[in-house]
Amino acid sequence: MWHLILKFGVSAGIIVAVSEITKRNNFAASWLHSLPLVSLMAFVWLYLDTRDTALIARHAQGTFWFVIPTLPMFLVLPWMLRHGLSFWPSLLAASSSPRCSIS
Repeated sequence: MWHLILKFGVSAGIIVAVSEITKRNNFAASWLHSLPLVSLMAFVWLYLDTRDTALIARHAQGTFWFVIPTLPMFLVLPWMLRHGLSFWPSLLAASSSPRCSIS
């Protein structure tokens, strides 16, 4: 049970840290946010839970193929925001377009 609580705490802590760092230093937060932290944490948690390196290798390769189509979202979202669209519609449109689907 403590292992699960630790996972939640570390994972949530990183998200909170990025959002707080962004308020002070956008460059540092962007760098931290661009790291594949969720993937790295998932690999670590998966390894600690299973010790199955073949599963981690399959997961890493699968993740690669899902990252590529989501990359345009990071161009579409700022473009929409800079052209006067409000945040929620821009986020929805950027994350649901065919090339950027995160669903």
